[in-house]
Amino acid sequence: MSNDEQYGGGHGEVGGTGQTRTRLPDSAADPHGAPRRTPRSTRGLVTVVGVVVLLIAAIAFANQGGSTSSTPSADKPPATTPTSPTGVLPVPGKAAGLPKGFAHDEQGAQSAAANYAVALGSDAMFRKNSRHALVDGIYTAEAAGRLKGPQDAAYSTAFLAKLGLDANGNAAQGNTFVTRTVPVGTRVENYTPAKASIAVWATGLIGMSGEKSTDPVRTTWKTWFFELTWSGDDWKITDDSQQDGPAPVPGDAAVSTADDISKATKEFGGFTYAR
Repeated sequence: MSNDEQYGGGHGEVGGTGQTRTRLPDSAADPHGAPRRTPRSTRGLVTVVGVVVLLIAAIAFANQGGSTSSTPSADKPPATTPTSPTGVLPVPGKAAGLPKGFAHDEQGAQSAAANYAVALGSDAMFRKNSRHALVDGIYTAEAAGRLKGPQDAAYSTAFLAKLGLDANGNAAQGNTFVTRTVPVGTRVENYTPAKASIAVWATGLIGMSGEKSTDPVRTTWKTWFFELTWSGDDWKITDDSQQDGPAPVPGDAAVSTADDISKATKEFGGFTYAR
């Protein structure tokens, strides 16, 4: 939800349940008594008019938000809780499926690093063409040129085969290759308007889901370190590295079946914006 949408409305509630009981003049044809005098009829009419005026005033008061209720008004957002998302709106741009146009400040650098971790932990890295496009999009030209060769060698046919993938990075029929990175938080190591060092703590999923898989899907915990530079109109990676952890104690949830993992992977799409 963007910051333009607020909880609560600006409508108050008018309290009280008092009612005005009005007795209208008796009919002139009342067989049980003589007609009421005209002055009393006039007083009854005045009472009805007074009630209508009071109701109109109450409705106008409510529409102006004059209630003393604690419900937030439409122009005042609710107080932020410790777990509420914070920060500016997501970037509006996208190139080759990746967010672009991050803010030129500390938060923009953190957002860039978090999203770059998501991209580098995706299955696009396991196919040569998509890997090259991704690297060209998020690294500086110098860094991309330096990395492509070693990366191509690292993602060799033998390496892919160990993961259950063919030479093109595709899983065998009936299997689902799972690889996702989910940022948990970011930390600014160093920042200047020209350069930034950002650490991204992330969990991830990696493995092959399938009945005959010898590499079941498992979770990972890593910290990814990015060296960023402001290039043109966006943050670009000049260098990056990883280390294991910090890793929490595993929970008590039962391990799911391969079918459940495959189904969840297909039904729950990954995020295109991490922060």
